[in-house]
Amino acid sequence: MYFKLSLRNARRQARDYLVYFVTVVTVTALIYACNGLVFSEEIKTLSETLEMLPVVIVLASIVVIGIMGWLVSYMNNFMLVRRSREFGIYILSGLENRQVARLFFLENMVVGGCALTLGLVLGNFLFQAFRAVILALFGVGYSFSFAFSVRALGLTLLYFMLIYLFAQWRSRRRLSVMKIYDLVYYERLNEETVIRTSRKRRNIFACSFVLGAVGTFLLIGGGMIFGIIGAGCIILFLFGFFLSFASGVPAYFDRYPARKYRGSALMIFRTLTAKLATMGIAMATIALLFTATFISEGAGMVIRAILAGRAAETGCFDLFLGFGEEMNEEETVWINRILEYIGDNIPVENFLEYAVYQRETDEFTEEIRANMEYYRYYDYDILMRRSDYDALREMLGYPAVTSGEGEYLIHCQTYVADVARKWNQPIAVGGRELMPGGVYTEPFLQSDGQSNGYGFVLVVPDDAVQTCPVSHKIYAAMTKEPISEAQYRAMEDMTSDIWWLDGNFISLYAKAQVEKELAYSTVLTVFPLYYLALVLTMAAATILTVQQLSETDRYRCQFSLLRKLGMDRREMEEVLRRQFAIYYAMPAVPPILIGLPCIIRMARATEPGIMVGIRHPFAIAGAALGVFLFIYAVYILLAYSGLKRNVLPY
Repeated sequence: MYFKLSLRNARRQARDYLVYFVTVVTVTALIYACNGLVFSEEIKTLSETLEMLPVVIVLASIVVIGIMGWLVSYMNNFMLVRRSREFGIYILSGLENRQVARLFFLENMVVGGCALTLGLVLGNFLFQAFRAVILALFGVGYSFSFAFSVRALGLTLLYFMLIYLFAQWRSRRRLSVMKIYDLVYYERLNEETVIRTSRKRRNIFACSFVLGAVGTFLLIGGGMIFGIIGAGCIILFLFGFFLSFASGVPAYFDRYPARKYRGSALMIFRTLTAKLATMGIAMATIALLFTATFISEGAGMVIRAILAGRAAETGCFDLFLGFGEEMNEEETVWINRILEYIGDNIPVENFLEYAVYQRETDEFTEEIRANMEYYRYYDYDILMRRSDYDALREMLGYPAVTSGEGEYLIHCQTYVADVARKWNQPIAVGGRELMPGGVYTEPFLQSDGQSNGYGFVLVVPDDAVQTCPVSHKIYAAMTKEPISEAQYRAMEDMTSDIWWLDGNFISLYAKAQVEKELAYSTVLTVFPLYYLALVLTMAAATILTVQQLSETDRYRCQFSLLRKLGMDRREMEEVLRRQFAIYYAMPAVPPILIGLPCIIRMARATEPGIMVGIRHPFAIAGAALGVFLFIYAVYILLAYSGLKRNVLPY
């Protein structure tokens, strides 16, 4: 009977707390899939840099273990509170405390074991999905192959035991010492009041908004010290707000008494304040988790956008080498050696050696600086011959451009385009006056000093630059096959001996290497951030949903009484929707108001020309918000549909 009772309770627990069970299964699957990446030899061989992947994933998993440990511990205590009267009856029936504690332990381990088994099965499929994404990032073909890692299983079991056994140990210790009276009345205990007097709570309720505004401002202001202080203010704001909310709402209605009886406002806010009075600390913790979630998710998107933007700009040519004009004899020898290595070892399909030139004045550079934030790299405008420009466009597969006799073109990065299009002034080059002929913005490698201009280049007729001094020289090529990492490292080693000699900086880019750097940077930074954000969101939303669904009986009685008082079903549905909206919005709105400015600030902190188009800071912030709200909405809809079905009278 002892084990039958444990199994019956385990089935009931999995049914009553289905959202929690599904969350544990999903997180277990994520942990196993990530552990599979840790021990995958196939992933490690993609790049030497991925040797750091196990360390990064283990560090992220430590945070996940802490989050899940808190979730399981919270849920165990929540279930203990809800079933305390049942456990008291067991003791009255003759069971000892330690037997009841063992019963609770066994049923949780049965539920945890089922979640672990299902999580491992789902984790194998998730591992295949992660593996396919990573192989696609590195340009490697994917083919399905079932792979079960014993080491990944062992590490997952270790994590699971740490999460569950710690939580069960706390619950077992608590049950072992509780008396029958404590168990019978345990459910009636509310969260201990941290702020005892109503006046203090009202003052803190007002001060918390000031702390929230100051903290957000300090976070986006930049700097480590300001960031730490800002984070502290945010934490104080969240806990102060939720712990004092139960006094803030009555104070609001005392000031505006007419609004108290408008519609169903009194009932909605009375129910909400009663809920927050019993779980203010939990709500503050959930809001803190949501803040970390949103910023983590946004940071991942910002980093990915920065990496992709840089790769799009610097990876347009298969091979690109830029070097200064004034090279001494030793440096010239090294440059010739690199070009000789390219000719002997890399199958080049098309190449061009050319120079970019210095204009006598810097009118266009000054125009850009006057209208936007722009880092000035040159003391002059950069010029390019029209014939070289046409050859480079053909090499890159861009459509040919036309212009009239005596006109110049501007090729620039996207962030300069607005200024360039408004610029309608003629320019003087080599004694000739040239009129504006068009602006083009395709990727053209304009991101450093030894490239096709920093942010822009003025394309002029060939004869106009005959008397202009050379700024630097460039070798650009398209190859028949991607440049290997070994070939790139060999060229990089050659350039390292002349790097920064006599002020001459050597620019070396290879498309294949740029794409590989994008891939491993994404795997090492973006992937763990998404991993953390997903687990944080699921853990926090699970607690909110379980708390709401646990009130089914109370809601059923409340709406049954409202029906007797004359409220129809449509009005009751409206009340339930408003209660749900406010309940779920409260821990989510502050993190969104804090996180959006932080994400936009992060996106704007990079060099110009990167965060444009779909990578615009506002687009990144919108995407982060959309993903967060989508996951959150799944939990909200599950809770709302279940509660509506069970509590509203027909």
